[in-house]
Amino acid sequence: MDIKEKLTGLGVAIVTPFRGDGSVDFPALGRLLDHLLAGGVDYLVVLGTTGESVTLSTDEKRAVVDYVTEHTEHRLPIVVGVGGNNTHHVVEMLRLFDLTKADAILSVAPYYNKPTPQGLYEHYRTISSASPLPVILYNVPGRTGVNIPAATTLKLAHGCENIVAIKEASGNMGQIMAILRDKPEDFLVISGDDALIVPMMAMGGAGVISVAANAYPAPFSRMVKAALDGDTATAARLQLQYLPLINLLFADGNPGGIKAVLSKMGIIENHLRLPLVPVREEVGEKIREEMEDIGSD
Repeated sequence: MDIKEKLTGLGVAIVTPFRGDGSVDFPALGRLLDHLLAGGVDYLVVLGTTGESVTLSTDEKRAVVDYVTEHTEHRLPIVVGVGGNNTHHVVEMLRLFDLTKADAILSVAPYYNKPTPQGLYEHYRTISSASPLPVILYNVPGRTGVNIPAATTLKLAHGCENIVAIKEASGNMGQIMAILRDKPEDFLVISGDDALIVPMMAMGGAGVISVAANAYPAPFSRMVKAALDGDTATAARLQLQYLPLINLLFADGNPGGIKAVLSKMGIIENHLRLPLVPVREEVGEKIREEMEDIGSD
């Protein structure tokens, strides 16, 4: 299976479960992985934003990646988040991490520094040169404070052979369509927004790296497969069915919303690491009501 096949379909940005004392809850992580495998997801993303990677130590990151690869026995492709706002440090992490069992890396745009488009280009060109694996760009300006312009994405896609995809979470459909129009044929545009899966795929997107699918892998897998098969009616029905819950998941930030859902399902405990905290009581109640409306689908 080539990298394009591996990254087409439903990817899940998995949460990192914690115990009440703040330590990583590996048994809960195992339950989550079994839930995702049974739900038919296509690949896993470890140490992403949803995994609270910025609060994990280097040793914890290694342990989480090792656990995921061992528990799943590499039955699914695995993408590892390796990003940051210090280009030199990202390159060092690529050297320090054992990535032999991974299939690609996901690298978020540098946050806080607010680099220019040329700075973004040089950052990713440097990571591309250092990475032993294919690279997925990650554009999420709502978190990073900087947008990767379409022109920069296209320059990287055409100029760096191992930059193979972008996770686009800008919400800017004009920008996303410009990338889809002018990208290399084998470059993938992946939705980073659960609310825009079907619209992006209708324009030629390759799928999604989803937050909500942590809890609902089977229906999200059906949604994505229907979109890939051209069954827009089925895909749209599922997108609209889950839209209210998707909106609630981000009402108090990610991953607070999805951890609330998973805890109500009994898969993990509802603990986050500061500065993140669980969702407010009223948001949690709305999430519970929406889960009841959805049922066990």
